[in-house]
Amino acid sequence: MAIIVNLDVMMAKRKMSLNELASKVDLTLANLSVLKNNHAKAVRFSTLEAICKALDCQPGDILEYVPGEDPET
Repeated sequence: MAIIVNLDVMMAKRKMSLNELASKVDLTLANLSVLKNNHAKAVRFSTLEAICKALDCQPGDILEYVPGEDPET
């Protein structure tokens, strides 16, 4: 997949832990971890909106398209 999730980068910039973000966006720690570790196959717009609100960022700050990049291989 050529979409890279930079959630860990934004969390570091905002000095926010995974536990804190999970509680702010009302997601389980496990589901947020799957997204953070680039193992998610999809993300709901409502989830993306909640993450952007909690981290005060834009969707493009979290999601990046990298042509030819395949982190699963």
